[in-house]
Amino acid sequence: MRRDARRGRHPMRRVKVALLACATAFLAACGTTSTGPAADHSGPPRGPAIRADFSGTGPGALVSAEGLVDLDPALRDKTSLAARIVYESTSGVNDSHSLVTGTVFVPKGAPPPGGWQIIAYAHPATGIQSRCAPSESPTLLGSATDIASLLDAGYVVTATDYQGLGLRDDDHSTTDPTIGPFNGYHPFLDSTTEGYDVIDSVRAARTLVPAASDAFAAYGVGQGGQAVWAANELAADYRGKLTLVGVASVHPTAALEGLADSAAGGTLTRDQQLTLQQFLASLAKEYDDFDLGPYRHGVVESDWDALSACWGPAYRDRAQIAERIGPDDLRPDGDDATRVLRGFLQKTSLPQGPTSAPMVVVPEGPDGLIPTAQTDAALAKACTMGDVVSSGALDDGDPMPGLIGWMGDRFAGLPAANDCPATHG
Repeated sequence: MRRDARRGRHPMRRVKVALLACATAFLAACGTTSTGPAADHSGPPRGPAIRADFSGTGPGALVSAEGLVDLDPALRDKTSLAARIVYESTSGVNDSHSLVTGTVFVPKGAPPPGGWQIIAYAHPATGIQSRCAPSESPTLLGSATDIASLLDAGYVVTATDYQGLGLRDDDHSTTDPTIGPFNGYHPFLDSTTEGYDVIDSVRAARTLVPAASDAFAAYGVGQGGQAVWAANELAADYRGKLTLVGVASVHPTAALEGLADSAAGGTLTRDQQLTLQQFLASLAKEYDDFDLGPYRHGVVESDWDALSACWGPAYRDRAQIAERIGPDDLRPDGDDATRVLRGFLQKTSLPQGPTSAPMVVVPEGPDGLIPTAQTDAALAKACTMGDVVSSGALDDGDPMPGLIGWMGDRFAGLPAANDCPATHG
């Protein structure tokens, strides 16, 4: 079965390592700008329960749904339904079932012939703690503008929070004994988990919105760009019954393995330092025999909790602490530790296998979290797997208008451009 090598396996047995979590280009949303949760954030009020079919079990089953009562009015005015949902999905770490939260938005008006087409939206990095979830924020931690644009284009939008973000104590289901007790952590940048979360959010949305079709496209930014790329690799073999027509991946955190050598060389950028710190924090929760000692020093070690925060008292000082991180504070202790870290980063880097639908990728610039050259290398590898890929910014500045048009063409069945070189057999 595809991707088995990535689940629950250590690159080296019982070697001390640590994992990386939070940032990407939207690292600031983790807690350095006003889009992040406030320090005294206690969660939004519960909305009214929404009637739906909650009888299903297994990945994609809808567990609960409630109205979003604390939502940006500009977004609410575009919807006939705005809901917070809880649904089942699959862990990419150990294959067990998990509960995941997310949101679903339905445009105003009647569904088109054939039903509402769906966009699965995957958000950029917002943090690694439960309260770092977009569903906890009136503006969806900065994603409301993108979702509003997709609603204006006539799509139902389902937006996963990802496993471990947004789940509350009373969200837990007692109906499915296969759901594990591990829902309290976010496996940051575990591409397989994210991909499953994206696909299962579509299944859950179709249960909540019976007028939705089985056709969907996926759009993601940063961590979300990684998530939708992974979903494209997983969709063909993951439980069927959906038709993925295309994927738009903006600034994907795909080629991650280079962070290990940059950490060893002391050349990580600030965004890369914060991303690696949160990756390490998450990895330590995924594998209970990991020792963070060889990977955190100085300011990173002494202020670990603050660097992992997106809310609460620790959050207030996070930006100032981040400015004090030095080149040695995340430097692995020797070649063995670097090799182990590289192995875990490779385990979640993309591509891992061929995709099932055409994909457009908008890379970051040379100074981005994942430099353009590394994304280009990942795309070249995807081309060797037979993927249909186009690359480049479709618009100067905001790529959303061009990408909405690109996804519309995929729903219409038009052929997609392919920048991969032709192969001759």
